Amino acid sequence: MEVLGAGMNQIARLDHNDGKQRSYMAATMIGDLVFPCGQIPVDAEGNTPKSISEQTELCLANLSKSLKRAGSSLGSILQITVYLAHIDDFEEYDSAYRKSFDQLPLPPRTTLFVQAFRGEKRIELTAIAAKENREQGS
Repeated sequence: MEVLGAGMNQIARLDHNDGKQRSYMAATMIGDLVFPCGQIPVDAEGNTPKSISEQTELCLANLSKSLKRAGSSLGSILQITVYLAHIDDFEEYDSAYRKSFDQLPLPPRTTLFVQAFRGEKRIELTAIAAKENREQGS
């Protein structure tokens, strides 16, 4: 993790923990906020599921892992933005999205429809979350 600045203006950048070289960080944190990178439906072996519901669940599972590494969780999401390739996927995506949050409060969400993704990907999402493991007195 790279740390710049001090106090509430301190910016921490969390690298990916898989050893792969990337042109972006896994997350940036400033103060009590976490800004994870966009999450795509690719598992650790590089596979992408076929259905939009499986892709949605995998994106949220990847987001959950990224947030955990940064000291947060799905339950601390302040806002989420979702990009879908096909408007016809909305109902199935929405059902899988709601199921993934289960008993957690659903955060404010924006869903946008985009022209296309590379390969078989039909969804990408990103979020802003609050840190959960704040030090006492901060």
